[in-house]
Amino acid sequence: MSQSPEERPDLTELRRRRSLTLDEARPDAVDRRHERGGRTARENLDDLVDAGSFVEYGRYAIAPQRARFETEDLIARTPADGLIAGTASVNGDLFGEAARCAVLSYDYTVLAGTQGAVGHLKKDRLFELIEKTRLPTIFFAEGGGGRPGDTDFPAVSALQVRAFALWAKLSGLVPRVAIVKGRCFAGNAVIAGCADLIVATEDSSLGMGGPAMIAGGGLGEVDPDDVGPAPMQEANGVLDLVVADEAEAVAAAKKLIAYFQGRTPWVPGDDPDQTTLREMVPERERRAFDVRPVIETVADPESVTFLREKFAPEMVTALARIEGRPVGILANDSRHMAGTITSDSADKAARFLQLCETFGLPVISLVDTPGFMVGPDHEQTALVRHTSRLLVAGAALTVPLVSIILRRAYGLGAQAMVGGSLHEPLLTVAWPSAHLGPMGLEGAVRLAMRRDLEAIADEAEREARVRELTAMAEQNARAMNAAQLFEIDDVIDPAETRSVIAATLAAAPQRIADRPPHRFVDTW
Repeated sequence: MSQSPEERPDLTELRRRRSLTLDEARPDAVDRRHERGGRTARENLDDLVDAGSFVEYGRYAIAPQRARFETEDLIARTPADGLIAGTASVNGDLFGEAARCAVLSYDYTVLAGTQGAVGHLKKDRLFELIEKTRLPTIFFAEGGGGRPGDTDFPAVSALQVRAFALWAKLSGLVPRVAIVKGRCFAGNAVIAGCADLIVATEDSSLGMGGPAMIAGGGLGEVDPDDVGPAPMQEANGVLDLVVADEAEAVAAAKKLIAYFQGRTPWVPGDDPDQTTLREMVPERERRAFDVRPVIETVADPESVTFLREKFAPEMVTALARIEGRPVGILANDSRHMAGTITSDSADKAARFLQLCETFGLPVISLVDTPGFMVGPDHEQTALVRHTSRLLVAGAALTVPLVSIILRRAYGLGAQAMVGGSLHEPLLTVAWPSAHLGPMGLEGAVRLAMRRDLEAIADEAEREARVRELTAMAEQNARAMNAAQLFEIDDVIDPAETRSVIAATLAAAPQRIADRPPHRFVDTW
């Protein structure tokens, strides 16, 4: 057997340099990461992308600190300048060519995931590429913010960097999912905050300024984990999903990005049992119930992702699939605030509608609300401004909207749930348990019959009369009476809900209006 010729020196050097960019070249840094319960950036990317599909950009970049350190030292310690970036296929088994994505990850094992000068140039390059090619994007944002002391790039302010403007301009062009694990401050937090959806691990701390910035502002010493812990940011509505660890975060990100990649196969006849829907709404009008099982029953099995569950829980927002088609689902949860619409829940719903509108997801609205929350305390939350925003977002929809009235549909709040009018959706139907009215029925009775009620001197007798009149109003408010006057399109057996939605969407175009979809710009 003839002996193979020696490898060329330039190829040997390439192999050496490439090996230094891998985790195996830095076992101590990798071990420290593992000891703290984390995975490396490359381990996360390997878990996220389809095998063999990753095309990396800027793998040989190093931190620009040659005036302080030897080049070989920087090559060994700062691979990729702490930012791994490129294109890849995610969920390729489901979507084929439509599975192409951009993927980026700060590497916390390199200078605490801080943003270096070369890293900013890499982001600029990738963000411009994303804009050109319209690639959905997943970004692991963990890190400590801007990095001082990149001596190869002397700077006064560094405020001319374009990365944040370029990233923000992608809003409405491509779906972007951010993943946060551990500490994520300043510029890294902005990367996460400008994304469409944020997945965070339970040990995350997310903040616009880290401990050094807080102390520098004279605000005292703060532990990094106390800056913006996940429970706080989840309740504030900053985080869409909170999961246990990075493995769950990657799985969640793959599921989230899939909603924007297209339909999944569906075999007719595989529908889940719908008859259970008939018992999900209590017969007692005032008894609260969990609306999430309704959503999970109507949707394809295992297809539902609930978003921002700890924020404004009276409003449920979820991404799901019906016969493989991705949809957005909006619903009132009567277990919280009786399902009324508050300033926070109006913002939550409006932002969700904008997301669905921007990326072409039909919206299913499940209505059970006594209306907008009222009273001086709630007006202090700018209730008029926030609830009006929900009406504007609903009226701007060009994607199909289907509304199902489960139980109560009262007043302006109910109108806000259906795009402003019962005749605005492609289809508005009600379950037999539903009641509709211009406002809460008891309130309507007290208002309309105020003088007659005031004439009743005995308080007990007066309240009994209110209950009697309210019961009469409830009979008139039944869904069947509204259907007789064609205020709604139909009254259906709850078990027909899924098939009615699917048939309506099958008959509808992707966009139902001639105007272009609104760019997703969050005005919250």
